[in-house]
Amino acid sequence: MSHHFAAFSFVDRIDVFEPATRARATFAIPAQVAAFPSCLIAEAVGQLAAWVAMAAIDFRGRPVAALASQTRFRRGAAPGDTLTLAVEIESCDDEAVAYHGHADIAGERAIELIDCLGPMLPLAEFDDPVALRAWLATLTGSGAPSGRFRGIDVAAPVAVPATAPGVACALLAVPRAAAFFEDHFPRRPVFPATLLLDALLAVALRLARASGPWGAAVALAPRRMTHVKVRAFTPPGSTLQLSAQLRDVAGDEATFMLTAEALGRAVATARVVVGPALPGQGRAP
Repeated sequence: MSHHFAAFSFVDRIDVFEPATRARATFAIPAQVAAFPSCLIAEAVGQLAAWVAMAAIDFRGRPVAALASQTRFRRGAAPGDTLTLAVEIESCDDEAVAYHGHADIAGERAIELIDCLGPMLPLAEFDDPVALRAWLATLTGSGAPSGRFRGIDVAAPVAVPATAPGVACALLAVPRAAAFFEDHFPRRPVFPATLLLDALLAVALRLARASGPWGAAVALAPRRMTHVKVRAFTPPGSTLQLSAQLRDVAGDEATFMLTAEALGRAVATARVVVGPALPGQGRAP
C-alpha cells in the first residue's frame, strides 16, 4: 500500500488557489488518531504554502525545511477537528518562497506562522513531479478522501542524565522505516523537521514542569517558538541527542533553548516560550 499523500499530508481540499499569491484550504483530522500535536498544525500551513510555491515555478522545485521567524501557538487541536488553513505568499522564485499563514479551528485561531522562508530545492530529488501535479488537481478539484492520515508512529524521546543544572536531555530514535517516509519524501526519506521540533518541545515541557514557577496542577503548553534553524537533514535510523536549557523566567512564562545533535553536530536549534496553557491548548509534558 502506498502512503504517498496520506501518511504525512495535511491538506484535504484547496478552496482558493492563486499561484504565487495565496491559498485557502481545509484538513479534517481523523477522529480515530490518538493526537494531533501543534507542530503538525504548523506543518499543514507549511504544506499549503508549498503547493502554491511549487505551482508558481512549474514544479521545478519545492520548499524543504521552511522556517518561521516566529510561530505563535494559540490553541491545540483534537481528533475530529477540522483545520481551516490560509497562506499569503510574499515572494516566490526558484531560490526560495517567503510567506505567512495561519490555521483556525471552528473560527478560533490555532496557530500563526510569521515571516516564513523556505529554500527551494530540486523537486525531482524528493518526489515525482507528475504525481504532484496530479494530486494538486485533486486538491483543487473534488478534494482528497478524508481519513487518510492514521497517526505518527515515533517513539517518545527517552530521558537521559542532564549535563548541567537547568538542562534536560533525551535521546530520540528515528525509525528506520515508517509510513510517513513514503510521503516525506518518496525519493529521499527525511525525518520531518516538525516532528523533531515536537520532540524538542516534549523535552522542554518536561524541564518546565521540574524547574518552572508553576504548581503541579497547572497544564503547560508552548506559546511561541522563535530562532528555528534546521542545519541538516535527518535520515531514517538516526539517533538524535536532544536538550532543553532554561534561559529565563519572566512572570508566568519561561524561555528554553532547544538543541538537537547527531554525532556531535548540531542538526536543529530553536527557542520556545512555555507558560500555562490557554483554554483549549493544554498538553501534558
